[in-house]
Amino acid sequence: MFFKPLAKLLYKPQKEKARKALSRFSNSLKWGLFFVFFPLIEPLFSPEDLELLSSHKFFIILSIINLTWILFEFTNVLRYAFLENYPYEKEDNLRERRLITQVAFIRKIIMIILVVIAASAILMNFESARKLGTGLLTSAGILGIIVGFAAQKSIANLLAGFQIAFTQPIRIDDVVVVENEWGKIEEINLTYVVVRIWDQRRLVLPINYFLEKPFQNWTRTTADIWGTVFLYVDHTIPVNNLKEKLKALLESTPLWDGKVQVLQVTDIKEKTVELRCLMSAKDSPTAFDLRCYIREKMLEYIQQKYPESLPKTRVLMTKEENQV
Repeated sequence: MFFKPLAKLLYKPQKEKARKALSRFSNSLKWGLFFVFFPLIEPLFSPEDLELLSSHKFFIILSIINLTWILFEFTNVLRYAFLENYPYEKEDNLRERRLITQVAFIRKIIMIILVVIAASAILMNFESARKLGTGLLTSAGILGIIVGFAAQKSIANLLAGFQIAFTQPIRIDDVVVVENEWGKIEEINLTYVVVRIWDQRRLVLPINYFLEKPFQNWTRTTADIWGTVFLYVDHTIPVNNLKEKLKALLESTPLWDGKVQVLQVTDIKEKTVELRCLMSAKDSPTAFDLRCYIREKMLEYIQQKYPESLPKTRVLMTKEENQV
């Protein structure tokens, strides 16, 4: 019961996830005390002719598992304690997302190392396992070739994970377009990446996908983004009036960041004129809402003020004179 108050003298968690991590760490330490003190006090109350429980292999194995659990939870608490100094809820969170990605990947590597060490320590308590290890060593060459072929792809993914964690073509919460889907990077694991699509679907991709195939990262250096709206109108439209209307609309909405606003004639076709409205926003979700807003308001403006300039098809009919 005294672990939490003692831990809070050094670290006071601000978020619910951090508080739960600290609670789990406290629980693991309670069991750790049991495995430390039980072998010391057991001889005091155990009968002399009875073998001590603490000398059994299962007690040693449980101690190893508990120590691994403590280290797992300790790394989790350290992660939250470190990342609480770098909140990424703010708008300009490039540095924070970079650190979150690296810390998450490093912790996963540490967990794998801890599991391998714990498994090795447990196996060393069994004589049969040691004999098996000796037998395997005699055929290490053949086994190494088999394992090498079997694990080639997994090792490639693991190395790709290292490269992504430190070169960072993607980071947690980056906005990306992959496989013609728009979404955000939700998880970066050792061998795969989870992309949360805009409609809450999850796209799971192997981690080396982001090193081998092209994709769009809309927040690679900054979250700022430009958006476009295309209008198709008749040749009679007064373009200057539309430019003034676009400016007024952008200035009236908080969705616009005040940086870019342009209306240009980008194409002239037989039946229509193509107008492109260019505008900027602080991030891609805001840009999407801004584009929809401008598209609706510009259409409404043209319908009310210049209905005759909406796209139409002209047919010229001439009356032929009767020939005598």
